[in-house]
Amino acid sequence: MDEPAPVPIPIEDALDLHAFRPEETASAVEAYVEEAAARGFPEVRLVHGRGRGVQRRIVRAVLLRSPFVVSFEDAPPERGGWGATVARLTAPRGTGAAAG
Repeated sequence: MDEPAPVPIPIEDALDLHAFRPEETASAVEAYVEEAAARGFPEVRLVHGRGRGVQRRIVRAVLLRSPFVVSFEDAPPERGGWGATVARLTAPRGTGAAAG
């Protein structure tokens, strides 16, 4: 069986994961975080929803092992609360800028 073609992910300061199946989440978050860091985003918001916590656990496992993530936490209430995770990213390589 052929694998489906990759779906382009727009690189903005937030990624809504509701459209992704749990088995797609880890690879989508990995690619998104890497590209967002390369583009110089100081932080991103990953919207995983509240539900049973499946997407949240996947997102946080990816963020824990990502070399591009400095820290992460629940989004503030006005940005999704525990239904979203905000991750602070490293500065792009070669810029000499400190992560915020």
